[in-house]
Amino acid sequence: MARAGVTPARLTEAAADLADEVGFENVTVSALARRFGVKDASLYSHVKNVQELRVRVTLLALEELADLASAALAGRAGKEALVAFASTFRDYARAHPGRYAAMQMELDPETLAASAARRHGELTRAVLRGYDLAEPDQTDAARLLLSAIYGYRSLEAMGGFHHHPRGVDTSWLRALDALDVTLRNWPRV
Repeated sequence: MARAGVTPARLTEAAADLADEVGFENVTVSALARRFGVKDASLYSHVKNVQELRVRVTLLALEELADLASAALAGRAGKEALVAFASTFRDYARAHPGRYAAMQMELDPETLAASAARRHGELTRAVLRGYDLAEPDQTDAARLLLSAIYGYRSLEAMGGFHHHPRGVDTSWLRALDALDVTLRNWPRV
C-alpha cells in the first residue's frame, strides 16, 4: 500500500478530483483503485464502502467552499458581500462540478453537525446582517438567497441559458442586483 502512496486524505482528494471529471454519481472504489494502480481490496483499509467515500468527498467540498466564501466575505458588507458570496458559490460549482454535486448529498444529522455546513449557515447570515433582517425574515431571506444561487447554477449547468444572445455573466450580475434590491426592501410583516 505504501508503494501506491494511498492515505485517507489522498484517497478523498482523488475521489473529489474523479467526481469533478466523471460526475459524483460515478465515483466508485474500483475507479479509484484503477487511478492508484492497486486492487479494490487495497482501498478498503482506508474506506469502508463507496458511501463513506462519497461522504468524505461531501465533507471536503463543504470545507473547501466554506474557506473560499469566508475569504471572499472578509471586509465586505451589503451588496459587495452578497456578490462576493454568491459568485464564490457559482465559481466553485463551475470549477468543481463533482464536488458541488457532492454538497447536495444528504448527510446524517451527526455527520452534518460536525461538518462545515454550520459555517455555510453562519456565512449566509453574515451576508444578510448587512441588510438588517431579524428573524424570521433572515431565515426566509437565506432560503431565497441560496435558492437563487443554486437555481441559477443548476439552469446554467444544464445549458438552459446558452441559447440566448444575452451573456450569462451579465444576467448573473443583474440577478444579484435584483436580489440586493429585494433584500434592502424586504417586506416587513
